[in-house]
Amino acid sequence: MTTHKARQVWETALGQLQVQVTRPSYETWLKDTVGIDHSDGQFVVGTPNAFVAEMLERRMYSLISHTMERVTSGPVDVRFQVMPAEVLTAPPAPQPPEPAPAHGQPSGMPAGVQGNGVRRDLSLSPGYTFDTFIVGESNELAHAAAVAVAANPGVVYNPLVIHSDVGLGKTHLLHAIGQRIRDKGLSLIYSTTEEFTNAYIRAIREGKTEEFRTRYRSTDVLLLDDIQFLIGKEQTQEGFFHTFNALHMTNRQILITSDRPVTDLTLLEPRIRSRLTGGLVVDIQPPDLETRLAILRAKADLLGHDITPEVIQFLGERIHRNIRELEGTLNRVVAYAQMTRTPITMELVKRAVADILGSSSRRHPQPDAIIEAVAQYFNVGTDALKGPRGKKDVALARQVAMYLLREEAGLGPTYIGRILGGKDHSTVIKNCSKIEQRLNVDPRLRRDVINVRQSLATTSTPA
Repeated sequence: MTTHKARQVWETALGQLQVQVTRPSYETWLKDTVGIDHSDGQFVVGTPNAFVAEMLERRMYSLISHTMERVTSGPVDVRFQVMPAEVLTAPPAPQPPEPAPAHGQPSGMPAGVQGNGVRRDLSLSPGYTFDTFIVGESNELAHAAAVAVAANPGVVYNPLVIHSDVGLGKTHLLHAIGQRIRDKGLSLIYSTTEEFTNAYIRAIREGKTEEFRTRYRSTDVLLLDDIQFLIGKEQTQEGFFHTFNALHMTNRQILITSDRPVTDLTLLEPRIRSRLTGGLVVDIQPPDLETRLAILRAKADLLGHDITPEVIQFLGERIHRNIRELEGTLNRVVAYAQMTRTPITMELVKRAVADILGSSSRRHPQPDAIIEAVAQYFNVGTDALKGPRGKKDVALARQVAMYLLREEAGLGPTYIGRILGGKDHSTVIKNCSKIEQRLNVDPRLRRDVINVRQSLATTSTPA
C-alpha cells in the first residue's frame, strides 16, 4: 500500500480513536502520528519521537490494534517508527497535498509556507479556508466574525475568541483567518497553547526570554489554539498576559480558541479572562441535519467519490455529536469500499459502520424512559428532574439525564432543555460538557452512568 493510502487508512483509524480516548491522551500521543506503510499484514505508524512510540506500544497498543482490525477488516500487526518532522508534516510525494475536510478540526497540519519575504512562523493547513467551511445555523455567527477579522485585523473584534466542543470547526476557522491574513502580507504566528507553553519554559531555562518576547510581540497577528491548556500553568499565564497586553496596546490582532466558554475557564487568572471577554466571544454549536448533510456531500466530493443521497442521509441522521466523527465515519466507508473493491451501497455502509452505529434493529430509548431510569437510580422524583428548579441533590441527576438524553436518545440541546424544566440550550451544553469531563476522572460517576445505561438496555426491546 502506498504512503498516501496508508495515511488515509490511519486518518480513518484516528477518527475512531478520537472518540475512544480522552482529549488530552489524543492530543499528547496520537495527534501528530502518520500512517507510513501497510504491506504484508504490517502497518507502520510514524511518530515524532521515541517516547511517543514507546507509550503507544506499551499503553495503547491493544486499543489501536483492535481499531485497525476494524478499519482494515482483518488482522494487522501495528508497528511504531520514529520519523523526521518533515515526513510527519509534509504531504506524501508524489501525491499533491490532500484537501482538508470540509469542516472540523485537523488531526495534523502540513508544514508552514514561505514566501514574499514575510515571516511564516506557523503551520497552517492549506485546505482550511473559508471556501471549504460549510456554514449553517450552528456556526454562522462565528463564521461572520472570522471573516470580519480577516478583512480588518486589529480593527474589529480584538480579541476574537471562538469556543466549541471538540471537532466542530473552531480550528478550521482559525486557519482560514490565518490564510486570509497571510495573503495580505502581514506577519503572523499560529501556535497551540502547548507549543506556546513549551517555548516560554524553554526561553526561561535557556535565558532567552528577550528573544521570546521579541518573537511573539512583534508579529501582526497571533493565533493561539486551545487556551484552556493554560489552566494550571501559572508561570506561562504570566507570560501570556504580558504578551497579550503588548499586542493589544499596539492594535495587533489576537485570535483565541477554547473548548469551553471563557466564563467556564475559572482556573485561569481573572485578569486573563477579563481581557479575553473584552473583544468578541462566539461559539459553534453541533450542526443540524441540513448542515451535516452538506458537510458529507462536500467531503465526498473532496474524496472523489460519487456517494448516493441515500447513503449521505443515512450517515447524517445517525452521526451527530461532532464533525470529526462524521468525517471519520465517511472515511471509513470509503476505505472499506476501496479495500473490498465493491461499490458504496447501503448494504456496504451498514456493514462498514455496524460497530459504530450498533445494530440497525436497535431502538433508541425514549426520553421518558431515560428520565425515569435516572430518577430511580438517583432516588429523586421525575417531577424534580423536569421541574424548573431543584435542590442540590437533584442537580447531578439532572445533569446525567441531560447527558444521556443527548448520548442515548440523540436529542438536541434545545429539546432537552425544554423537557427538563425549560432550561436554555446553552445550559444543557454546559452541563453535558461537565459530565463528559468528569467521566474521565471520576470513577464513581462513570459507574453511575454505566449502571443507568445497563438499566436502559435491559428494558429496551428491538423495534
